[in-house]
Amino acid sequence: MTQSGTEEPLADSRNVPALLSALRDRARSCTVRVTGTPGGSIHVRDGLVVAMETPGAPGIEGLLLRSGRIGEEAWSEVRASDTTHEHLADELVERGLVGAGELEVISLGALFDAAFALSLAVPDTWEVADPVPALHRNAGVTPERLLDEVSRRINLLAGEPGSAAALARTRVRSVPAAGLPGTAAGLPARHRQVLAHADGRGTARDIAFALGRGLFAVMMDLRHLLDRGLVQPHTSSADIRPSTAARGAPTAPLTGMSTAPDSAPLPRRRPGRNAAPEPRPHD
Repeated sequence: MTQSGTEEPLADSRNVPALLSALRDRARSCTVRVTGTPGGSIHVRDGLVVAMETPGAPGIEGLLLRSGRIGEEAWSEVRASDTTHEHLADELVERGLVGAGELEVISLGALFDAAFALSLAVPDTWEVADPVPALHRNAGVTPERLLDEVSRRINLLAGEPGSAAALARTRVRSVPAAGLPGTAAGLPARHRQVLAHADGRGTARDIAFALGRGLFAVMMDLRHLLDRGLVQPHTSSADIRPSTAARGAPTAPLTGMSTAPDSAPLPRRRPGRNAAPEPRPHD
């Protein structure tokens, strides 16, 4: 990873996590733009990370709209009332569209989910730019807390090195339950929704955008469905159409944390292994 600019100590940062630590030490307010796949933006205020945006995972807007929490018309009115987009969170709360506490949970969840999504690939370059408005409602988190949460999520998903990244990029399709050890009967609603969207054309990211749910939460559900034999990787490209899931505006990522080689196969859990715990509310 290379850097634009030579300001110390930023020029010595080995990767994005090291850069965020340097920004924390300097109590900087800025936007870090990282190029690559998926790319994204990291918003830092007084040294703390308050928001991240990436096409790799739904942001606050996607979570609110796709889930049906608020309508398109109401969202458009909020955006029109604040052309600078600096006070969108306040507008959402003041209009009674979402509670302050609920929005804080959604804001933190989107932040952690974006960090997780960006950790699954190695970025190309990064640069530190002036701060730009970002929709968020939280006091910010330290780089250490961000890394701890990303590591926790990867450990919950990974059966072997790189398996979380392999699962994230694998197109999956549902499997008829008849004759299989697993069965769709008795599945919770969120699992049935994921199963309904496992059509062989989309990845976990596509399903997350379609449902308005976090990437990590969807991947946890896919892991459960894989273990029960209710979904499987779709490896044929004969009738696969390009992904049509909604994408966020290109912005930039947190990585240097990636442990995922591109050739890693999609893992399956060993028989008898305990299921991973359900994600916490902000997942």
